[in-house]
Amino acid sequence: TITFSNTSIFQSIQLFLKAKVASGVSYEESLVVTQLKPSIYERIEDDGLIQLSRLFYDRVFNDKEASWFLNIFSSSTKQEAVENQYRFFVQTFGGPDLYTQKKGKYTRLAGRHANYNIGTKAAKRWVEHMEAAIDEHSLLKDDEEAKEHMKKYFAYTAHYIVAAMEFMRKDQLSGGTQIDAGRVW
Repeated sequence: TITFSNTSIFQSIQLFLKAKVASGVSYEESLVVTQLKPSIYERIEDDGLIQLSRLFYDRVFNDKEASWFLNIFSSSTKQEAVENQYRFFVQTFGGPDLYTQKKGKYTRLAGRHANYNIGTKAAKRWVEHMEAAIDEHSLLKDDEEAKEHMKKYFAYTAHYIVAAMEFMRKDQLSGGTQIDAGRVW
């Protein structure tokens, strides 16, 4: 028997199940958005993905009801957050690998977020803001297919990140809460 492999498989199954229970979306359902034809990137292009990220972060940075939520984002400026998310969106939704170009080949979301204080409450708040941004997006207003599958992807992913915290090892961390000394203000 290969204990490590069996343990890893068991942990992966637990992780997928926890994310599914918390989000109401299965892993397979969450990936449908990445297989759409035409892709999200082809449908709304760079400007549309920038708009989505701006709409989302406008909501986050103006969230007066949950100041605790904004504190999660305190290690970056709004513009940095928009740019990082935009790069991730482009790569995830069918465009060039802009996120990998900036962040390097280690792009696992759970590792990138592991040092932040993110729990179920934060995941739910994140999803609320993202769903509102999707609903408000001018290029997505009439694209029910894209909206439905994007919402499923984001719900699953937000809760996957929270569930993954339980299984993270120190050597898997790649995010951080320290301000980048090379940052341009």
